[in-house]
Amino acid sequence: MTKREKVQFVIDELEILYPKTPVPLIHKDTYTLLIAVLLSAQCTDERVNKITPLLFKKADNPFDMIKLSVEDIKAIIRPCGLSPKKSKAIYNLSSIIIEKHGGEVPADINLLEELPGVGHKTASVVMSQAFGVPSFPVDTHIHRLMYRWGFTNGKNVVQTEKDAKRLFPKELWNKLHLQIIFYGREYSPARGPKKEKDFITMRIGRKSVIKNYI
Repeated sequence: MTKREKVQFVIDELEILYPKTPVPLIHKDTYTLLIAVLLSAQCTDERVNKITPLLFKKADNPFDMIKLSVEDIKAIIRPCGLSPKKSKAIYNLSSIIIEKHGGEVPADINLLEELPGVGHKTASVVMSQAFGVPSFPVDTHIHRLMYRWGFTNGKNVVQTEKDAKRLFPKELWNKLHLQIIFYGREYSPARGPKKEKDFITMRIGRKSVIKNYI
């Protein structure tokens, strides 16, 4: 297969597997999505989804969030890990959203990245899933699969994002990044991937990766 044919193969197979791509994090609006994505750093979506209802019951908007103390927030989100850092970020970004943006999460990736605790990936998720702006957030699953499929050199997530945006049609980015994540979790995990299950990699993957599978 040519590179273009491999890309199309991935697009077609993922669309068959995952025609619908609901955001896996529980949220009701842009602010709660932002907080959920921030909490998901080095934490599973499943665990985040157990914690956010407890947090959002007390504060599901920046105005209520700053009524809590950092210690209050930390006590609730502790199971998500990195709670000292994340609790400060949640409190501080909520204050900034009120002071600088009138209580609304800004629909601008540069302004999002200025918020405490909000990196490029988090900002990209919010831009794509909340505002519908074409973005290609790269998490560990996407970084891993883009390398296994021979679409990037695996050097770093910045390069992986550039390669993904170069290879895949822009109108598919917002859906495709979720499809790849779903595939990575179900068919091609970081540990113990099986050649019988990971059919996309077995069909178009790097020779070295396939060799290790076999």
